[in-house]
Amino acid sequence: MIYKVILTSIISIQYLIPQLVSSQVIFDLFSPDNKILAHIKIADNIEFEVMYDSLIIIEYSEISMIINDNLIGHNPKIKKKITNLINKVIYPEVPEKNSCIKDNYNDMQLYLKGNVVINFRAYNNGFAWRFETNMKENITVNEEGLHLNLPQQSKIWFPEEEQFMSHNERIYLYDTVSQLSSDRFCSLPALVESNDGIKVLITESGLQDYPGMWLQGTGENSLKAIFPGVALEEEQSNDRNVKVTKYADYLAKTSGERTFPWRILAIAENDGDLITNQLSYLLAEPCVIEDPSWIKPGKVAWDWWNDWNIYGVDFKAGVNTETYKYYIDFASQYGIEYIIMDEGWYELGDLMKAVPEIDMKEILKYADSKNVGVILWVIWKTLDDQWEEAFDQFEAWGIKGIKVDFMQRDDQGMVNYYHRVAEEAANRKMLVDFHGAYKPAGLRRKFPNVITREGVVGLENVKWSKKNTPDHNVTIPFIRMVAGPMDYTPGAMINATEKNFAIRWSEPMSLGTRCHQLAMYVVYESPLQMLCDNPSNYYKEPECMEFLSAVPTVWDTTIVISASIGEHITLARKRGEEWYIGAMTNWDSRDIELDLSFIGEGNYSIDYYQDGINADHHAADYKRMNNSVTSTEKMIIHLASGGGWIARIIKN
Repeated sequence: MIYKVILTSIISIQYLIPQLVSSQVIFDLFSPDNKILAHIKIADNIEFEVMYDSLIIIEYSEISMIINDNLIGHNPKIKKKITNLINKVIYPEVPEKNSCIKDNYNDMQLYLKGNVVINFRAYNNGFAWRFETNMKENITVNEEGLHLNLPQQSKIWFPEEEQFMSHNERIYLYDTVSQLSSDRFCSLPALVESNDGIKVLITESGLQDYPGMWLQGTGENSLKAIFPGVALEEEQSNDRNVKVTKYADYLAKTSGERTFPWRILAIAENDGDLITNQLSYLLAEPCVIEDPSWIKPGKVAWDWWNDWNIYGVDFKAGVNTETYKYYIDFASQYGIEYIIMDEGWYELGDLMKAVPEIDMKEILKYADSKNVGVILWVIWKTLDDQWEEAFDQFEAWGIKGIKVDFMQRDDQGMVNYYHRVAEEAANRKMLVDFHGAYKPAGLRRKFPNVITREGVVGLENVKWSKKNTPDHNVTIPFIRMVAGPMDYTPGAMINATEKNFAIRWSEPMSLGTRCHQLAMYVVYESPLQMLCDNPSNYYKEPECMEFLSAVPTVWDTTIVISASIGEHITLARKRGEEWYIGAMTNWDSRDIELDLSFIGEGNYSIDYYQDGINADHHAADYKRMNNSVTSTEKMIIHLASGGGWIARIIKN
């Protein structure tokens, strides 16, 4: 793999006098811009405190590990300290937000007696740490300790969970940290807010051969890290649900020479700074695919959400060859790169048996003639049971990717399963979309063919609930999306106000306006972006399809214009020479000033879609406009209740 890196590194090494090791030592670690300061205290244990502009945002908090029944962090003996200033530019293989990312941080490595290193990093927008071990033999990790102490009256957006077996699809509950009792816990990421308004998003990266981290309340102003143990016994109730019935009292058995996951505190003074934070990506392992040029982001015509409910055709719609040819024709006409064949294409439990109504070779031959790729949905356990023969068959068919579903866990064994899928799919030049999945935690950088994943309350939920409110839709970009791309699956063409919404399985609708849905293609990051609705419905909306066929799924530049968690968001993104703007609001209508100075000098054409004058009654109402603009102009855009606004700007 060839990539360009601009790098500056200043290294200093400090040896500590052994006689002083037992006394308290505090090391200061500043961010490059000096706004963030971490005090790292070494005494009877290891603690850190984090300040932002002289405000304490994390009070002294203890970290530790128990490895082979030995507590790492109790009476630590420091052998050496190494500090580095790093300033480099990274060019991601799949540019989710930007085609280049600045990687600038101060790094401190503390070498402890017992062949353990603790690595701390301070960025301009966050603080992170991880443990490293250099032990020749394999080790057992019994526990990892984090007791995160927060200022009084800190608030939290808390994705509360009920058990470790979870799709991690949760609504964010806004609560006071001290009100969270010890029997309440959540998955990551979670977002904390201090009384001073500073936001701290808690997540992780570099997760491999190790369980995911969760957070538990304490009944005080603190949060405690918890982890699922190794799965010792499992019970499979059907093709997709494999529940752990017995966990070990340890987290992992693993190599003694390794790094452990980064614990990330992404810090934002303004809500919009969360959108541009890339620590989850920067702290992940670099790409290991030697030549990733075959990885092709794009859009997908999706079948399952709309229940294969096409109409105006001369054949019976359903999971059959004729229906999938219809999806392929639609994708081909509008330049949609892929179709997905979701649940129903194979006899559950056997990936080698397509249902009788499906002629897979005919479908794939037809798709190839139309320059449309095919992605197949699979149950994770069935794939695991038929690993070699299934991958061989998919490769022989020419499948472009797989959507792997229903893992619902992130214990060590399941995390390793994700890595095995990513590597095997990369070897076969296949994309991977994980559903029923935990949050992104760095795998997408190491294996950029892992192009998106779920782990979010996405639009599928409208088929059975009212969870996907505009309030939820303008919350997830500031929390879940900070961890990485999210396969929310937007694109509903049947849109409803809060009053008119109805739960329907076969002809589902969205909460909020048509423009609210369209704006998701700019606001939400997913290099593999679904078009969830019925192609028959899209054919009836040629103006919307002009936008949907053109909008990219990866970006060179991202600019936050206005943003407030749970209230509204307006982003501008650039790809090539074109700008796209997406704005979304909650149930409150609002006007937003749009300063176009970012587009640069020259004359431009702007093609935009705004909520119609009657969108507050008929949510599908919108108006399309075209104008000429320059960078000196400011526009006032109006968003209806649950509304949105989108634009495409092209230089003349």
